[in-house]
Amino acid sequence: MGDPDDDVARLIQSVLAELGWAADAAKVARRVQRLDIGLPVEDEFSVVCGWLGNCRLLHKLDQQQIPLQSRATYQVPDLLAFFSTQNSQRPVLIEVKSSTKRTLSFTEAYIQRLEAYADLLGFPLLIAWKFHSVWMLFEARHMKKAVKNFNIRFGKAMAENLLGALAGDVAYKVGAGVGVHFSMRKQELISSHAEDSVQTDEWLMVVDEVSFTDGDGEKRTDLDGEVQALVATWDLEEKQEHNTTHVKWSFVAGSEGMQFAHVALVRLLHWELPSDDKPNWRKLLGVESASRSIDDFSSALKAALKEKIVSHIFHILPQTPPDFITDTIVR
Repeated sequence: MGDPDDDVARLIQSVLAELGWAADAAKVARRVQRLDIGLPVEDEFSVVCGWLGNCRLLHKLDQQQIPLQSRATYQVPDLLAFFSTQNSQRPVLIEVKSSTKRTLSFTEAYIQRLEAYADLLGFPLLIAWKFHSVWMLFEARHMKKAVKNFNIRFGKAMAENLLGALAGDVAYKVGAGVGVHFSMRKQELISSHAEDSVQTDEWLMVVDEVSFTDGDGEKRTDLDGEVQALVATWDLEEKQEHNTTHVKWSFVAGSEGMQFAHVALVRLLHWELPSDDKPNWRKLLGVESASRSIDDFSSALKAALKEKIVSHIFHILPQTPPDFITDTIVR
């Protein structure tokens, strides 16, 4: 993807070309900031695609186009990509959007310009939509005209989602009862305080064992590191047990829920980062693997299924598979 800092340099250069070198510095900064807002979303989607496993090539498209009047006819999409699941060497074009509204809407002129560019190259046009924490990738043809704009609702976008069949995303479920457990031995009572019939003790403790339980409730101390990291991607319920010598601190999976692999990546990154830090998607474009905990998520999931940590893996296909995806994927 090149040096991420080049993106900012190009933005500054573009704004200066638009406003002129004599423009007020504060005005230039505000303009660069507005343009920069869209880049993290593109970067996040790019990192997700690279990490899911099927992406062979993905890069941003330079959207400086000439002659100027071409802008009335053509709109250059954000990304060009090629995936191993495609049945030809023809790449796809991807326009990236983020919206928390349940309907994604494009003006008729905007989508016509995007389609004109795709038709000119003969490449499929896809839309990547981030809705809260969930990504969807679907063909632009599924957006339908309402009164004035072309719209697609969240449900339809999910039904036609290509992120699994094309990029390698899956959904999975951690087994009920799977958990991580810390046994902490009470070594020394530091202080004790009673107030309103509530006893508060402060102890110096030592962790003397860390263990896991699988979906059968069996104690496990032999799990692979990537399988252990998978447990951290799940919403776990905290439990504590106290006795005279120990405190057992447990985090256990319930029976409900399902998670997408691309959402798990975000959770892994937050788990790996210091408190309150957020993933720097632009910097992650320049590293070999986005996560230090799990390099190959598909292999980790299969290992976790074998070890009874993951109970289900779901491969989700679109309702109307496009003709540019291999037959073995869509069956």
